Amino acid sequence: MIREQVYGRRPVREAVRGPRDVLELWASERALAAEAWLREAGVRVQPKPERELTQAVGTRDHQGLVAWCTPYRYADAYELVADERALLVCLDQVTDPHNLGAVCRSAEGAGATGVVVPAHGAARVTPAVCRSSAGAVEHLPVAVVPNLARFLADAKREGVWVFGAATGPASAAMWDADLVDRVALVLGAEGRGLRPLVRRTCDALVAIPLAGRVESLNVSVAAGVLLYEARRQRREAERLAARA
Repeated sequence: MIREQVYGRRPVREAVRGPRDVLELWASERALAAEAWLREAGVRVQPKPERELTQAVGTRDHQGLVAWCTPYRYADAYELVADERALLVCLDQVTDPHNLGAVCRSAEGAGATGVVVPAHGAARVTPAVCRSSAGAVEHLPVAVVPNLARFLADAKREGVWVFGAATGPASAAMWDADLVDRVALVLGAEGRGLRPLVRRTCDALVAIPLAGRVESLNVSVAAGVLLYEARRQRREAERLAARA
């Protein structure tokens, strides 16, 4: 049976709580003493020395917990588009697994519908991504598409507004953009930005106004800022509708 590793205290805990099956769970004596939830995990926990956990995952960043799970199941991107309250994060060639994990953590926390990544030249869900997301990927749909620009064009035909995050001249500051309806937020890799075809496919470009000297934000920070601005606008629209 094909199985995947998940390591770290929060990622392993979320894997146990999530839809994947945990096939095997290793814990150090330190983790067994500190993590009371392990006694109620519903999975037999095998005590192991720290060095054996480190050898298994190839890093000391396991915090005393390693789980073997059924493979991560990717979502269908077009099912995410069909959500009547769609709020998608689309990443254009973000290759750093730590950035993907951090984006997924922000997206799950903000209540996003899901994250979409291209099939080529981009990070996928790996043990490092699970660790960086603090287990958020276990609860957040992540979809892979063959061609991101084509997917965005298809999403537009289905009524989704596509906004690209830009660091240069943009159509609007984020708080002037209408993020209330079904929306896809598109962010590029740090230092490269959006590829030209992906950029042209967007309905509009939005900028996060910066008051300091730096020219841009890390992609995961930018995703979080834009997601929570969309959430703020939607909550305000709901409040006004309730008063009408």
